[in-house]
Amino acid sequence: MDFGKQHRHIMFQLLPLLFLVIAILVGTLNINTIRQLLIGAFGQSANIVINTQAVVGPMHFPWQNLSQGGEDKNWRMTPLISAVRAVDTQYVRLDHIYDFYDIVHGSPGNLTFDFSKLDPVIHDITASGAKPFIALSYTPPAIAVNGDITAPPANYADWQLTVQKTIEHISGTLGISDAYYEVWNEPDLFGGYKTYGSRNYIDLYRAAAHGALNAHGVQPFKIGGPAITALYKNWVDDLMKAVTAENLPFDFFSWHRYSTSIDQYRSDVALIRQWMAPYPRGQHIELDITEWGHNSNNDPGYDSTFGAIHTIAVGTELAQTVDKAFVFEIQDGKDPNGQTLWGRWGLFDITGQPKPRYSALKFLNKLGQTQVQLTGRGTWVKGIATRDGFDTTAILANYDPAWQHSEVTPVTFTNITPGTYTITQERFGGVNNVQTIATTSSELEINVPMSINSAVFIRLHQTQ
Repeated sequence: MDFGKQHRHIMFQLLPLLFLVIAILVGTLNINTIRQLLIGAFGQSANIVINTQAVVGPMHFPWQNLSQGGEDKNWRMTPLISAVRAVDTQYVRLDHIYDFYDIVHGSPGNLTFDFSKLDPVIHDITASGAKPFIALSYTPPAIAVNGDITAPPANYADWQLTVQKTIEHISGTLGISDAYYEVWNEPDLFGGYKTYGSRNYIDLYRAAAHGALNAHGVQPFKIGGPAITALYKNWVDDLMKAVTAENLPFDFFSWHRYSTSIDQYRSDVALIRQWMAPYPRGQHIELDITEWGHNSNNDPGYDSTFGAIHTIAVGTELAQTVDKAFVFEIQDGKDPNGQTLWGRWGLFDITGQPKPRYSALKFLNKLGQTQVQLTGRGTWVKGIATRDGFDTTAILANYDPAWQHSEVTPVTFTNITPGTYTITQERFGGVNNVQTIATTSSELEINVPMSINSAVFIRLHQTQ
């Protein structure tokens, strides 16, 4: 460790505080300037205002989509079907279909297809009430260069036919409407693909898109990609230019995001909308985060409340910003050392027991069907508000990866009818608190204690 650099970094962080102290002593700053300096040095506490009559639009629940990684070739969702259904799952994403389920047989130019190992997994998905979101990955060994599943196909015509037959089976033979097909999984990582050169993702996508166009006797479906490991402008530009110039089907743009920064998720969406703006088709392309969490590596937080609060906080930020956000993943794989909890990403451990992040999805689903305006989010406390019948509901999450920040957050409900109200506060993993307040005003304010890495569901209900 370079202690000189560390010392300079600490001193730099303390400069705003040092300036503030000196300024206060000499009396050169007014109270508003002092407050702004404190915010810049330490962050902004929340001051939540919920306008109960300001409708944002229908509530969107992007977290109602789950993704399963390549943990086990024999994995089945059967024991978890009812639990997956219980969180209103809309889509289940599945990758590794070509290297796990032995679909493609034969040799280049002479292929046969067998979906008998994939079909039971698809059946589990539909039995849960969800639809399949299929990552078309990786290259089937039968058509890959040297049998390497991350290598390009030896012949792109074989890859095109493979995609065509996959779509014809799932969206045709199985009769599933509105399935999604995502071309590859993390091509920038697995295979080292770029948008140019010998390993060109554009070539991979072009052949897949033509395979989709050739699919016959199928229900409506969507195709897109590229499921990159993070958001990169050159991938957006190069892919959009290609699909525009060649008039290729391209229904959604997908990427992955693993970050402890909640603001990163909102920043991603703002950036991609900006990057898509120059392209006429860009305004109509669906935006999907097809894997997300706080760490792309194993992390103890996935087995604890920390991961749950991260999930809740990100959920409040993603509503009304992306179309789908697939929580990764459904179930842990087996730990080589035999531990049940080993920091794996699953909502369920290897035995099928739910972990706190599963409860976080249930918590988010308490929100109503109509989003209303919530302002005053802070650095740590995020939130979202909805209307549920005649009630106003909200979720606040105090998320701090440093495990330091707590605050008492003012919450003001505006544009209410004077009368008597019950306010229920339901703590994530904790107890409920109910209070009754009578008011002659059109506003009602409460103070909500937010301990470190906590969340609360609030319901405002008028009794008279």
